[in-house]
Amino acid sequence: MEHADLDALIDRTAEQQPVDELMIRRLKKRRLALRDHISRLELVLDPKEPA
Repeated sequence: MEHADLDALIDRTAEQQPVDELMIRRLKKRRLALRDHISRLELVLDPKEPA
């Protein structure tokens, strides 16, 4: 849910005039960190190697 919220916030921020490039970069960096965290959790929950 947080990832989707960040996507929506990035879209809204990009539409504003003047465009706040620094804010957009920070939001995208936060979204990427969240995506990486989700990927790590998925690997822990469903490892590819048999136990």
